[in-house]
Amino acid sequence: MASGEWGGKVSDARIRSYRDLTIWQDAMTLAETVYRLTSAFPKDELYGMTSQMRRASVSIAANIAEGHGREHTKPFIQFLRIAQGSLKELETHFLLAERVGLLASEQTAEPIIQCTSLGKRMRSLIRSLQERIGATKD
Repeated sequence: MASGEWGGKVSDARIRSYRDLTIWQDAMTLAETVYRLTSAFPKDELYGMTSQMRRASVSIAANIAEGHGREHTKPFIQFLRIAQGSLKELETHFLLAERVGLLASEQTAEPIIQCTSLGKRMRSLIRSLQERIGATKD
């Protein structure tokens, strides 16, 4: 299956690149948010929570891009699943950062909503791709 056949539209244009995927665009926006929020973390968190949150956020967009670049549906699905795992990891980091006082609830509310929305859309894309190839949900 050619990469342009993976559905999703940006202004009625076919997907020609991973950059056209709205899930990748939203993952990049989420990563930007993480970088901005963690820049205010204490220096002693540089190799702790700061690094963990940044790594997880970058991993989401990177895995979407890498999977799309494989140009086959099954590997794309696998990389989307890896991106989902990174997304859940990031969401957990947001919750912990709030619990330990690194972020206020006002700072985590919107990113957590973004995580939830992105996760739902990734699951929907995975299901759609599985249906196209006749795979089971597992």
